[in-house]
Amino acid sequence: MTELIRSERKGAVALLTLNRPDTLNALDREILLALESAIAEVARDQGVRALIVTGEGRAFAAGADIEAMSHMSPSEAFAFSRLGHRVFASLEQLAVPTIAAVNGFALGGGCELALSCDWIYASTKARFGQPEVKLGLIPGFGGTSRLVRRVGVAWAKELVCSGTNIKADEAARIGLANRVFEPEELMTKALEIAQAVSAAGPEAVQLAKRVIQQGQDADVRTAHALEQNAFGLVFSSEEHNEGTSAFLEKREPKFFS
Repeated sequence: MTELIRSERKGAVALLTLNRPDTLNALDREILLALESAIAEVARDQGVRALIVTGEGRAFAAGADIEAMSHMSPSEAFAFSRLGHRVFASLEQLAVPTIAAVNGFALGGGCELALSCDWIYASTKARFGQPEVKLGLIPGFGGTSRLVRRVGVAWAKELVCSGTNIKADEAARIGLANRVFEPEELMTKALEIAQAVSAAGPEAVQLAKRVIQQGQDADVRTAHALEQNAFGLVFSSEEHNEGTSAFLEKREPKFFS
């Protein structure tokens, strides 16, 4: 049986690839559970410093499996939504930075999967959208909340309520994607930034990510307090000693997890 999620390591960078190209990597219960298991493996691996998520073939993920959803009762749909939320929350909550390398369609659940990563790099062939309303549905895997946080309320309402798709350059313009690359450059560029993350102090990177995530929903005074506490904390670490010493000695730091 073909692996639904292909897991690889490139040095300290983990790579998870959705591997249902014949269905444009449609998200059904089976692949969501496989993804959850793969994410848990990444979380347990202390040698991983960054994660890239991408899709095999022409799509990142073209959405939830419509055939599977067409037979769901309301209670089954609720359970399916809860599963998607649980899996994507586990991705969002990983200690290490995560990058979605969107190579093609990222629609519906696929867009929501990309939004669960810390940032998005897109191919010029990428297409983003939340087309659920065209099927008489709404986003069910976090799109109504994560999209707002990524692009703002007005853009989220336009994309969700119209169900229209946007190209990669428009996604970058509104802040949905960080950068856009030619298809043959996408994974190279994603790996480059992941390796840059991996070369930095791992404890500092993870702490910075945590403070950003905790602070984004807090009032500014609380967010500033979180940063001050974390800034003080890093001065007790060996990473701080090594990083500052390497700078003063004009050499590359040697960080250890």
